Amino acid sequence: MNTAATNPDERLPSTELWRTWKRILRLSKPYFLRLIFSFILAALATGAWLAIPLGLRSMLDSVFEQGDRHLLNVIAIGMLALFIVQSLMSFGSHYLIDWIGSRVITDLRQKVYAHLCQLDLRFYTNHRLGELTSRLGNDVGTIRSAATTDLSQLLMHNFSLLGSIILMAVLNWRLSLIVFGVVPPVVLVSRYFGQKIRRISRQAQDRLADTTAVAEEALGAIRVVKAFTRESYEVRRYRNETEALFKLNRHRALITAFFSSGIGFFFLLSMTTIFWYGGSEVLENRLTAGDLVAFLIYATNITRSVWGISRLYSSLNSAAGASERIFQILDTIPEINDNERAVVMPFLKGRVSFSNVSFSYEKDGFNLNQVSFVANEGETIALVGPSGSGKSTIMHLIPRFYDVQSGQIRIDGIDIKTVQTQSLRQQIAVVAQDIHLFGISVAENIRYGRLEATDSEIISAAKAANADQFIHDLPEGYDSLVGERGVKLSGGQRQRIAIARAILRDARILLLDEATSSLDSESEALVQQALERLMVGRTSFIIAHRLSTVQHADCIIVLDSGKVVQSGSHQTLFEQDGLYRRLCSLQFQDP
Repeated sequence: MNTAATNPDERLPSTELWRTWKRILRLSKPYFLRLIFSFILAALATGAWLAIPLGLRSMLDSVFEQGDRHLLNVIAIGMLALFIVQSLMSFGSHYLIDWIGSRVITDLRQKVYAHLCQLDLRFYTNHRLGELTSRLGNDVGTIRSAATTDLSQLLMHNFSLLGSIILMAVLNWRLSLIVFGVVPPVVLVSRYFGQKIRRISRQAQDRLADTTAVAEEALGAIRVVKAFTRESYEVRRYRNETEALFKLNRHRALITAFFSSGIGFFFLLSMTTIFWYGGSEVLENRLTAGDLVAFLIYATNITRSVWGISRLYSSLNSAAGASERIFQILDTIPEINDNERAVVMPFLKGRVSFSNVSFSYEKDGFNLNQVSFVANEGETIALVGPSGSGKSTIMHLIPRFYDVQSGQIRIDGIDIKTVQTQSLRQQIAVVAQDIHLFGISVAENIRYGRLEATDSEIISAAKAANADQFIHDLPEGYDSLVGERGVKLSGGQRQRIAIARAILRDARILLLDEATSSLDSESEALVQQALERLMVGRTSFIIAHRLSTVQHADCIIVLDSGKVVQSGSHQTLFEQDGLYRRLCSLQFQDP
């Protein structure tokens, strides 16, 4: 699995934080004009707010000393106008930032999901489903709060901080030094704590993914849990995961609280110093009361802004920890990629050939080793052999779910690596043992084989699959919901819906993986009839442990330890003293 993800602790925290957020902000490029407009509104709102202390200063120094009521009215009206402007500008800025943030996060969630759909089966072999759904839901949700409300507040705090610093320096540079002396150590402390918060947040998101995975696994296998009376065990397992998550969140809360309160203390200490020193300056007639009040308000603005920025910095670091997990997915490069010269697979006739194909799921050993065979157009090929011999692996390689390490797979003489993968898979239908139906209606599950199919075509496919009768017996017929994974239907019913889906697809190559296993005799007979109709005129590959179902195959390929050890018709192989005859003897011997 190729990924460009890196360890966040290997870089300076500020660099990593900016690098991460730059990737998030890059998603806002389509909304650049709105973003700029929101910045302008935020700057105007902050400017209006910063002008208010100057009005108070004029009120104290001029109005009250001169007793000028007219000037008082003018200043009061002016301040009211500033309040109205500030409120309108603040509303516009907050709305636009929230809109852009929500839009960006929606785009990000869609982008991650689309990328997950493009990743190959090896990726899903190495990742639990609960972990991936946690990243798509919880991690993106964490980024959303930081990219909307927190980002807008951060913007306002920064404008307020910058404006207050400039105006303080203009009013009295000596008093400004008291506040400015606190800022550098606060920045250094913020960098240190930001690194710790981001690391713990990343660990918390990983633990949350584990917690989600544990719950999803248990609830998805609730029948097994109840059958083995393991409810208490699963509750303990989930409790252990959630307690570990709580400890991480508690540690993060402790660091964040210490960080925020410490910064607040230092700035309140500086405010006290300003009040004492500024009061002394007023008593010495080196500073007016209006100047001191305005200065204290600006100092309060700085304190509030720095404290708010420090709190938001913690939030942004938490979001950075979550976003790193999201970008790990986006940076994962699918192993199955069409090259630039890939062409559309032409309409298939169905001749499939394996030439010295070797393949392994892991680095060590081979699941297939130098496998060669030919399936001619319209033939039925049965794959038999012990468990782990490579039967399912062959089924995975034909639609190019995985790429071979060596050798070639050709269909109608065309190397499947040279064609567009989607155009190849569109001409292949799969009916597996573990049928997955979606929690939608029967009709929509069948239509999944060909989305543009009409209702009459769906009914025709269901009839060919021996499914029409039981579908009509359902409460709402073809509109009946099948439940999650088809839980409301029996195994034989699910199989026949899957066959109807494959019939509707009308593919030239058919892959049947244990399609009749674990069924009762009546269901198996109905499914077998449907399969026989489905296989007519198609090149079919069958995996079946019940050798009685493959005796009429055109060719039986016997696999053992990833190698082809025998091939031929049932009669030919049975007459030979080999693995196939031994397997038949084990199945057909008298009890």
